Amino acid sequence: MQKPRVAFLPIARTTFDIELAQQVTNSAREHLAKLPVTIINSAELITDLQTAQQIAQSLASTPPDLLLVFQATFADSSIVTSLAEIVDAPLMLWAIPEDHTGGRLRLNSLCGINLAGHALRRTGYQYGYVFAAPEDPSALGKICTLAKAGYARNVLRQSRLGRVGDHPEGFETCLFDKELIQSTFGLEVEQFDLINEIFPLARQIQSSHIDTLQAQLNEKVVGLEDLDPTPTRGTLSVYAALKQLAQQRKLGGLAVRCWPEFFTDLGCAACGAMSMLSDELIPCSCEADVNGTLTQMILQALSTAPAFGTDIVSLDEERDALVIWHCGLAPLSMADPAGQTGVTIHSNRRLPLLFEFSLKPGLVTVARLTQSSGAYRLVIGQGEILPGPKSFSGTSGRLKFDYPAREILDVIMTEGLEHHISLTYGDCLDELIALAQLLNIPILQLNK
Repeated sequence: MQKPRVAFLPIARTTFDIELAQQVTNSAREHLAKLPVTIINSAELITDLQTAQQIAQSLASTPPDLLLVFQATFADSSIVTSLAEIVDAPLMLWAIPEDHTGGRLRLNSLCGINLAGHALRRTGYQYGYVFAAPEDPSALGKICTLAKAGYARNVLRQSRLGRVGDHPEGFETCLFDKELIQSTFGLEVEQFDLINEIFPLARQIQSSHIDTLQAQLNEKVVGLEDLDPTPTRGTLSVYAALKQLAQQRKLGGLAVRCWPEFFTDLGCAACGAMSMLSDELIPCSCEADVNGTLTQMILQALSTAPAFGTDIVSLDEERDALVIWHCGLAPLSMADPAGQTGVTIHSNRRLPLLFEFSLKPGLVTVARLTQSSGAYRLVIGQGEILPGPKSFSGTSGRLKFDYPAREILDVIMTEGLEHHISLTYGDCLDELIALAQLLNIPILQLNK
């Protein structure tokens, strides 16, 4: 995945100390270069509206993930408001403190962003701000957070999501609103017929290609040769078919009706195929859960790592943790290296191919786009996957928050949240909050 693109735009007024302004601008750019972002635009000071508009026009066709206006000196609001009008990107205003010398106010940077902030607020533009020296780590962190949120927003705007089949009857948790998704995220949902499109595609996969996939998978898991070969190869053909579909239709994720037709009509499980795709950063959810896949796409964009959609199935009272599980859907990269990464059959349908392992220990960020109250809310939280043996067959883990597990469960049940929640490894909680703010989606925080 590429790094977030940050357009660095230093502005100044020539009646202030331009030499000092250039020095602090150079320092800011040097420190920005150390962040995991790509800096675009030069560090030359922008001192007039015409130059600012020309730069903005050059950025407008491919908007950056963050428009970072560095207030090197005081300037009126016209440059900033013009940039905001032309470039559709998250906006951050950066002012820097200066020494209290008792003499000339050389930069007056803070007053500049104050002026700009008022003008932006009056005209309805969102913005963030920092007031800190170029080397300040908290300021740089705040900039990086908003850049990553902007990157995720752009990823969604440029993505499409494939819905394969319909959600099962009685699974209102998998309902979705295509128009709301389009208006909120700029993302298109494309529908595919399971029986007439996907199954024929899977049956057309060349046997030699399945041989190759089976040999590659055999190097990653144990017990593959012990499974019934016909349905096992069926699952691998599903993986190949769905991957081909995603590549051809430029789909960033898939929401798949995984039962009963895969078992009854194709004679295999879809779980293993979706696990393999999620591991390759084509996130998949079962039961045609579009909002679940969309949540996984968000987490993946922020963490640059696979995301997993899972059920909460029990409590581990002794360890004060929620038990999360799914048939065999977790990405292989999430397997605990201290245990065994195996394969299994579906616990109810008795057909392969599914994966079986405990989730690896570590910090995780969890999220869910919920419509339990009608409009979108973003459920967010952070916890730790605890080490230990698997709780059930398939893929499972123990998720411990910094709040009692029963209190987390109480929030889930009281709010009527969906039965799927998504997670990714690492800390991207601040980025999730920033993205929700960019998209005007209210937040429901699990552990607060």
